[in-house]
Amino acid sequence: MALFFGPSDEYKVVVIVRTDLDMGKGKIAAQVGHASVECALAAEKRDRKAFDAWMASGQKKVVLKVSSRDEMIRYMAEARSKGIFACKITDAGRTQIEPGSDTCVGLGPAPTSELDRITGSLKML
Repeated sequence: MALFFGPSDEYKVVVIVRTDLDMGKGKIAAQVGHASVECALAAEKRDRKAFDAWMASGQKKVVLKVSSRDEMIRYMAEARSKGIFACKITDAGRTQIEPGSDTCVGLGPAPTSELDRITGSLKML
């Protein structure tokens, strides 16, 4: 489902990171990078209008935190139920955490107002 609200709407990508994994700053940065790239590539292929709107508005990215995998998955499910692209990043486990650990979720790009309705209560990482 494509989301396009008009040329004046600002778009962003939201990445929700689990804090219970105790990842280092570099590890978090890598996981957020994976989610951001996956969101961008998916939008470019599946929802060109959202991709173009996001690119035109400066490729805004916001990183938020949750305290558990279950909480992260709930936000992912809610976004998907509203037609917003959501990707889950699963780590290979070569450095700091167990293989197969779900580290973060990327949402969007989508209109800021739509993402804020879903993730507005979360704190910045």
